[in-house]
Amino acid sequence: MNRKLIIITALLVAIPFYAQADAVSELEAKYQTQGAGSFSATAGEAMWNKTFVDAKTGKERNCATCHTTDLTKQGKHARTGKVIEPMAPSVNLKRFTKVKKIKKWFVRNCKWTLGRECTAQEKGDFLAFIKNL
Repeated sequence: MNRKLIIITALLVAIPFYAQADAVSELEAKYQTQGAGSFSATAGEAMWNKTFVDAKTGKERNCATCHTTDLTKQGKHARTGKVIEPMAPSVNLKRFTKVKKIKKWFVRNCKWTLGRECTAQEKGDFLAFIKNL
């Protein structure tokens, strides 16, 4: 009986990791069909830390403005004050498990931070970066 419980528990704990890998792998494959090359965690991290200037307000922002530089910690949206759960999949098992959600947040966050949609290469580089956290 105890052995079955241990196996079931291990499987339940592993499911979110498989969901993350599946969603991320699916998107990486899609981005490569859109012309992206090899993905780089280093390039993803550089983009995360790069500062952009909002064309309308002149205010500077980067991804860490809302998500913080420590992706294992909660962030807070700069404009709304809404709490943002940690980005790191290692501490937030719900992150990067659904393709639809990942795509939605890429559109919103890229437009808000960069002032445009991210390219397939940028999205793939970011996913490479976040997978290593």
